[in-house]
Amino acid sequence: MTALNPVIDTMKRSTPYIAVMQGRLSPPENGLHQSFPQGNWRNEFALAAQAGLSGIEWLFDVYVDEANPIASAHGVDEIRELSERAGVSVHSLCADYFKDRPFLRTTNADKAEKTQKLNWLLSRCNAAGIRRIVLPFLDQSRIESEDDFIEAVSVLRTVLPAAEEHNVEIHLETSLAPQRLKLLLEECSHQFLRVTYDSGNSCSLGYLIHEEFAAYGDRVGSVHVKDRKRGAGTVPLGTGDTDLPAFFRTLAARCYGGEYVMEIARSEPGQELRWITKHRAWVQRQIEVASERAGAE
Repeated sequence: MTALNPVIDTMKRSTPYIAVMQGRLSPPENGLHQSFPQGNWRNEFALAAQAGLSGIEWLFDVYVDEANPIASAHGVDEIRELSERAGVSVHSLCADYFKDRPFLRTTNADKAEKTQKLNWLLSRCNAAGIRRIVLPFLDQSRIESEDDFIEAVSVLRTVLPAAEEHNVEIHLETSLAPQRLKLLLEECSHQFLRVTYDSGNSCSLGYLIHEEFAAYGDRVGSVHVKDRKRGAGTVPLGTGDTDLPAFFRTLAARCYGGEYVMEIARSEPGQELRWITKHRAWVQRQIEVASERAGAE
């Protein structure tokens, strides 16, 4: 079997590492489904601990940008202090900023400015002890044409030396079909370039998990746990078209030792802690069942 990450003996792990996307433990701000919880980010550490979570995936978006605490030394110190106090880690950052400010279909000057922004963000992640950036090529930043593909390769080749310098991996989240994503990875072959596999997004796009993992499974370094309807939006886990049992079985069969980040549908405002706690327990059970099955085969 091919390991996605260095193999971790799951029999020695008391619980899997389950994290949540930042903001899911707070009511949505400014009517946005996903944005940095500027008014409640500090409280989310204690809430995550109450929910039994191991970590939070930090969010860097256009709505807060350089007011995000990761942008300053004081902010990083506060993140580290709250993380240590709650026992809730911050190992990853989702760079939604580049979903709304795409590298593609823009001018060379604009692309250079965004490349500099990403290099800066890599340095801030290093300062905060964050190990990976999830870089989305989705929605406004999706790779549509051959020209887009060439531009994406150029951007990645430009920033990967900085990723290595700062010891922060770049994990791509794209809407590319399996073979196209495989080709992109081959064009940008680098030990610091991996894939974030999003279970819900792949289902919505109509992709098949066995074809995806056959194409690039050895480059998957992180996962987003999500359920979606095919061709539609995010729904509560277990209520959509995503084959979540197959998702967990595939990861277990490949000895996946990485983190599971819940990027799930939101609860009713005010019910965030109860909702996340319930879904964390559900995800943990699915991982355990899949691991037991893989161990018996």
